Amino acid sequence: MLIAKGIHKSYGSLHVLKGVDLEISTSEIVSIVGSSGAGKSTLLHILGTLDQPEKGMLTMNGMNLLSLKGDNLADFRNSQIGFIFQFHNLLPEFTAQENIQIPGFIKGTQESELLKKSGELSEILGISHRLDHKPSTLSGGEQQRVAVARALINNPSVVFADEPSGNLDTANAKGLHELFFKLRDELRQAFVIVTHNEDLAGMADRKVVMKDGFIVSD
Repeated sequence: MLIAKGIHKSYGSLHVLKGVDLEISTSEIVSIVGSSGAGKSTLLHILGTLDQPEKGMLTMNGMNLLSLKGDNLADFRNSQIGFIFQFHNLLPEFTAQENIQIPGFIKGTQESELLKKSGELSEILGISHRLDHKPSTLSGGEQQRVAVARALINNPSVVFADEPSGNLDTANAKGLHELFFKLRDELRQAFVIVTHNEDLAGMADRKVVMKDGFIVSD
């Protein structure tokens, strides 16, 4: 589904990615691990079209993603890709349900459809009783689940997660990890997860190890 070949990325004189090849299949969970500075987050951002390489190829289902610009890139990202970050980035003035629905409003989805989909996702995620609450009244685990629902509202093909449990306690981290596998089984999304959590990395269908800008084990 998603294919990256020969990906190079530098920031000034720092050569961060040095020719990375990676393929992600439909409904696959892939963890990316490695020490700080190995290039994990940089690779994730390029795979998710948040950044572009100086050299290489990136395609999804045969589409050249590096050729997309402006509104075409934004539309593709909105409809095909979901993002979950260590920090939830919820908008404080909106309720949990409104935060979940925002990508759908950007896409132009009817409000009635968004209400139905956000309700279904909140049931799966165990936050249906918290939808009318604003982020400041939610626990860290609940906020992260709202962020997960927001990433899924447009039925993306692949969800990218960068240290998604980094700010959660052990119990909430374990629950979030189990949730990814439940979502994959029920909704058929692929997940690509950058993590330092060895338990989560070991649960994945594949564990990709990076070192000094290269993939050294897959």
